Amino acid sequence: MDGLTNVLSDEHQNILKVIKSLKKECKEIEAGKPVDQEYFAMAIDFIRNYADKFHHAKEEDILFKAMCGDGVEMHCNPTDQMLHEHDLGRVLVKKMEIGLNENDSKKIVENALGYALLLEDHIFKEDNILYPMASQSLPPEMQESVKEQFTAVEAEKFTPEMKEKYLQMINDFEQRT
Repeated sequence: MDGLTNVLSDEHQNILKVIKSLKKECKEIEAGKPVDQEYFAMAIDFIRNYADKFHHAKEEDILFKAMCGDGVEMHCNPTDQMLHEHDLGRVLVKKMEIGLNENDSKKIVENALGYALLLEDHIFKEDNILYPMASQSLPPEMQESVKEQFTAVEAEKFTPEMKEKYLQMINDFEQRT
């Protein structure tokens, strides 16, 4: 991985820590443990704010647009598939939230595991296919522009307090695994 996508891959590692915890929690519910409402509310908050509004915003609004821009040549462009998977993830999280509101453990587990499996596969594809393609295809000046935009989005969308909150959440999730 190079400097262009390092920050995104690092964020993937944080998301995967939460996914690991989510899978463990679901396994315990399937074994008879009651649903921990606070845990799943925290997971939904993390997914919606860190994974989606913070991480996916950089991919969707900056990297994917750059990869679809003029002067970028690729033999194929997987960004449409990645966008589709982001949307599928949002649907699964919404259904998980509905299950939580209905206190329906089956719906919570089904959608949480669906999200976890989708994201594991999705992150693998981005880290091993999409990001290397971006590094190879984007001209150096465009790569610099993308990195600068990432930095600007981080400063705009993620205050130091928010960053601390979500890093603490990641730590809390990791403690449960």
